[in-house]
Amino acid sequence: MARLLVLAATTVLLLLAAGATAQQQGCENATFPAGRSFARCNTLPVLGASLYWTYHAANGTAELAFRAQSDAAGWVAWGINPSGAGMARSNVFVASQGGSGAVSVLTTILRTTSPALDNTTLSFAVPVPPTAEYAAGAYTIYVTVALPGNSTQQNTVWQAGPLSGGAIMAHRMSGPNLQSVKRQDFLSG
Repeated sequence: MARLLVLAATTVLLLLAAGATAQQQGCENATFPAGRSFARCNTLPVLGASLYWTYHAANGTAELAFRAQSDAAGWVAWGINPSGAGMARSNVFVASQGGSGAVSVLTTILRTTSPALDNTTLSFAVPVPPTAEYAAGAYTIYVTVALPGNSTQQNTVWQAGPLSGGAIMAHRMSGPNLQSVKRQDFLSG
């Protein structure tokens, strides 16, 4: 009986370890330019996205990269909602390409679920301004943020959608586009 319990416990542990490894395989082998590296990563559950970060406990900041699949005629966004879960009231970074092919990052607060995308100062500090790139069919946004409330637990959101004539258009209002929220632990992952 004891041998059977040990075998069952070992099987459960091996299955849990395999699941954790499989979840991280999508992000742990990513490479970044200019010697950038990050201590942790999560493959996010929808929209072909991953989050990479290094948490700095000394000053309560997270240096991060958000990467999401998109064609060049699209946009991607990542942000933190310091007020609760969901998109409304989120502080976001939106990356897209202009007509010249240059990638830019808009910072905005989504005041409603049908926001005006004005470039504005966020409700938390951004000690290193955001930059972004487009390569190999994906946008990557790089930024350092002061975690709101100096808390390592944050409500995060991400999104992807189309451009039309260089303008950011609304994303789909179904399926994965409505599932792109996660309570992120910047300390333990």
